[in-house]
Amino acid sequence: MPRGIIGAIVAVVIIAIIAAGSWYTVDQTERGVRLRYGAVIGTAQPGLGFKVPLMDSVEKVSVKTFTYAWDKMNSYSYDQQPADLKISVTLRASPDKVADLYAKFGGLDTAVKQVVSPAVNQQVKIVFGRYTAVKAIQERGALNSAIKDAITASLKDDPMIMIESVQLENIEFSANYLHSIEQRMLAEVEVQKLQQNAEREKVQAQITVTQATAKANAVRAEAQAAADALRLNGEARATNIRITGEAEAAAIEARAKALGTNPNLVTLVQAERWNGVLPTTMVPGSAVPFVSVK
Repeated sequence: MPRGIIGAIVAVVIIAIIAAGSWYTVDQTERGVRLRYGAVIGTAQPGLGFKVPLMDSVEKVSVKTFTYAWDKMNSYSYDQQPADLKISVTLRASPDKVADLYAKFGGLDTAVKQVVSPAVNQQVKIVFGRYTAVKAIQERGALNSAIKDAITASLKDDPMIMIESVQLENIEFSANYLHSIEQRMLAEVEVQKLQQNAEREKVQAQITVTQATAKANAVRAEAQAAADALRLNGEARATNIRITGEAEAAAIEARAKALGTNPNLVTLVQAERWNGVLPTTMVPGSAVPFVSVK
């Protein structure tokens, strides 16, 4: 093959290589970091772009959201109860800070290992240590928010990492502590049961007192009614006796007045009451009733 043809072929290949290295594309979920001889010179937005062949290159950094999980993070509560916590952090690279991210860490995974992971481990232990074991369970939502705020604040010097959410997925206490919680709950249930029994007995006692009071009031009312009836009966009898006595006294007084004015009234009364039968025996010298012997 003639040298001219070989040279032409080589030239075409070189031109093709140069032409192919003069453009690039960036996906919508990525940002490009433009490098010249390895030094950062700018950021490439999604779409088609051009660069200087052999001098410039473009490193792509994903700006999609990723979730990283930390399992069995051993921590101690405020009351010194050991627990294993599972934390998941959802984050992404800031689209406007990909050049800084690449310059400092080279990529998101490295940033998570060098910055996010130590911050998560430290802040989780600090925040969890402010809560008692019981409070951590009862106020889990508040604990979750406090952990997120602490992690976000600790990464304020690295704004190229955006924390979207933090989830406290699980709190696993020791078996001994879980057993103690179970025993305490059983004790609380027993106390509540005793309190309910006491309240029931108290109500029953009140019912008994009320019934006894009602019965006593009924007996008292019945006795009062009997006493009132006896008193009224006595008053009626006394009134009757008084009226009868007054009538008899008036009759006696009237008779006395009649006798005073008419001495023969006694004889008249005797005659009216006589049945017409003469006595069968008489005392010698006595007079025959209603017959005057002169």
